[in-house]
Amino acid sequence: MNVLVAGATGKTGLRLIKELKSRGRNPIALVRESSDTSGLPSDVTQRQGDLTDLPEDVCAGCEVIVFAAGSGGDTDEEMTNKVDRDGAIKLVDLAVKAGVKRFVMLSTVGAEKPPADSKLRNYLEAKHDADEHLKSSGLVYAIVRPVSLTSDDGNRDIIYGDAVDENGKAARGDVAAVLANATDDTDWANEILLMESKT
Repeated sequence: MNVLVAGATGKTGLRLIKELKSRGRNPIALVRESSDTSGLPSDVTQRQGDLTDLPEDVCAGCEVIVFAAGSGGDTDEEMTNKVDRDGAIKLVDLAVKAGVKRFVMLSTVGAEKPPADSKLRNYLEAKHDADEHLKSSGLVYAIVRPVSLTSDDGNRDIIYGDAVDENGKAARGDVAAVLANATDDTDWANEILLMESKT
């Protein structure tokens, strides 16, 4: 299975690449020209593309796309919109054109109904818009919405759905495992997965 990973050189994306490889998948890392690719395994295929200016054939030959990218906490509103909203939406559209089988979106808690008074309002609204576009695209999808992320590996003891404490924590290792599961788990087709790590 060829899985294109947007955000492959990020803190969660690097873990996801390794998780997919451990499961016998063929991850393809979407990287910018300026990306630091030193953390990627040497045998992982790289495909050049910038989420602000994606090539039309970026999804060619891939069965699954995982959007695990993010503009980062220090970016301004314009860049957040370009990456987290517009880049995600464009990648969804290109996946549809390429006949991709499934699209997995890394979103966030709070994206369902972004609160107007949140300091993360713009980021949450960008994620919301991307999620809604994916849901209406006709693609089989899974939207993963973790609570606040930590850099821990986690122990794969994960809470889902209504039992999640929205003020809890989600280890990036656990998030990567959930994203990998979502690439082919039939029970997670067209589902939104709120998640946190048990501590």
